[in-house]
Amino acid sequence: MMDFSQLSELKEHELIPGFHGRLVHSATMTFVYWRIEAGAVLPEHSHPHEQVAHTFEGEFEISVEGDTRLLTAGTVAVIPGNAKHWGKAITECRIMDAFQPVREDYRV
Repeated sequence: MMDFSQLSELKEHELIPGFHGRLVHSATMTFVYWRIEAGAVLPEHSHPHEQVAHTFEGEFEISVEGDTRLLTAGTVAVIPGNAKHWGKAITECRIMDAFQPVREDYRV
């Protein structure tokens, strides 16, 4: 059975200060469509999930295991599971993160 969602109808959750996400879960993955406030900081952390971040709008500085890059529209970053990473929104951003396996801590 297929499941359909209209993003505009999904409730936004502020999972991290300044990070407002709309969540979609499949059987094995979690997708978060973020609206990130300019200046919002993602503290350094790691998790066992593989993560793919696709930047749609804005500029987001990200550091993965000490390798710091600027994500801009069209940039896709692949973050391995358990890699330490942090980030900061230079401008307001729209980013979609895909996590595998499912982020159970994001089931809100």
